[in-house]
Amino acid sequence: MARLAALTTETLAAELAAGPVVALVPVGSVEPHGPHLPLATDTLISEAAADRAAGLLAAGGLRCRVAPAVPYGVTLFAEGFAGAISVPAEALTAFLRAVILGYLGAGFAHVCLVNNHLEAAHDAAVRGAVEGLAGRASVACPLTRRWARTLSPEFKSGACHAGSYETSLVLAAAPGAVDQAAAAGLPDLGKSFVDAARAGLTTFRAMGMDRAYTGAPARATAAEGEEMLDRLAAMIVTEVKEALASGVG
Repeated sequence: MARLAALTTETLAAELAAGPVVALVPVGSVEPHGPHLPLATDTLISEAAADRAAGLLAAGGLRCRVAPAVPYGVTLFAEGFAGAISVPAEALTAFLRAVILGYLGAGFAHVCLVNNHLEAAHDAAVRGAVEGLAGRASVACPLTRRWARTLSPEFKSGACHAGSYETSLVLAAAPGAVDQAAAAGLPDLGKSFVDAARAGLTTFRAMGMDRAYTGAPARATAAEGEEMLDRLAAMIVTEVKEALASGVG
C-alpha cells in the first residue's frame, strides 16, 4: 500500500531526497448513491484507482504516494437527499489549488488529482485548480471523451450513477460497503445524464431518480469492477506520464 498518511516524516523526507516522487490526491464527494451504496462511493473509487495506479507507476520506476483524499465536492444534482453535502465550486478550486501547491512546495515532483465524482460543475472546479501548473499538476477523470470510451457500455450511456458501473467498482474495492440484497432488488433505470443535460434537467429528482440511482445496480459484479479499476488506473498512469513528459516545471 502506497498511502502517504502511513509514513513518518523521516521516511518521507528520505524518499523525497532520493529523487522525484508523485502525489496522487483522490477526490470524491459526500453524495447519495441509491439505497445500496455508501455516501463515500466516489471517494472510495478514487482511492482504489489511485492505489492501483501507484503500483503500476512504481513498477515502471516512478515513485508514487497516494495522499489523503479530499472527500467533499460540488454536489448540486443530489439536492434534497439526505447526505448530499455540497461545497461552492470556487471554494473547492481554491482548496485543491492550495493542496497542490502544498505538495509541490514540500518537494513532490508532480500532483495528480484523481476525480471520480462525475458532476460537470465539480469536474470544472477540479480542473480549475491545476490551471497554469502544466507539467506540475494534472487531473485524471473519466468524464473526458478520451477515457469515457474505454469504460463500460453503461458508463458510456450516461445512465451510470450508482448503477452497474459504480456498484461493480465498489464491489471490487470495498465489497463490505455494498448492500448487495438491496442492489439485487433495484429495477434497471435508463435515466441518462447526457439526456438530462440536453433537456436542461439539473437534479436527480427532476430526472426521475427518486432513489438517487440510475443504471442497473442488480447487474453489478466484482469482476466488472476489477476490469474498470484497471482501466481507471491506466488512465491515471497515462495522465501522470504525459504531464511529466511535457517537461514543464
